[in-house]
Amino acid sequence: MADNWNEKIIEEFRANEGHVGGPFEGATLLLLHTTGAKSGKERVNPVMAFDFDGRLLVVGSYAGADVDPAWLHNLRAHPQAHIEIGTDAYDVRATELPRSERDAVYPRIAAQAPGFGEYETKTDRVIPVIELQRI
Repeated sequence: MADNWNEKIIEEFRANEGHVGGPFEGATLLLLHTTGAKSGKERVNPVMAFDFDGRLLVVGSYAGADVDPAWLHNLRAHPQAHIEIGTDAYDVRATELPRSERDAVYPRIAAQAPGFGEYETKTDRVIPVIELQRI
């Protein structure tokens, strides 16, 4: 089900120059291409993105689940990735923010997208924030 849902978002993203409706209406969305940690195969996931002070950030919320999303596991294993954002596409290096930086920026993320504040209340894990730097 999630794969079909993601496929529809990916299709809409590519058909509309990076814009999608529904729960992502008005949000910045990117398509994150990762390398499978075990399979080595390319995986593509739509992910909300935030630009704070020129830093492109994504959140490993998994909607507040008690485990990290698979794409984050893949990034930890293979931090070099590729993104599509708007009509642009380029390679990035993923770096997980240290706890102090994550704690400083997470309230700004939750203020911009309140769902992320709700996700934080659903789990005991610290929801990671990852910076994607163009390479």
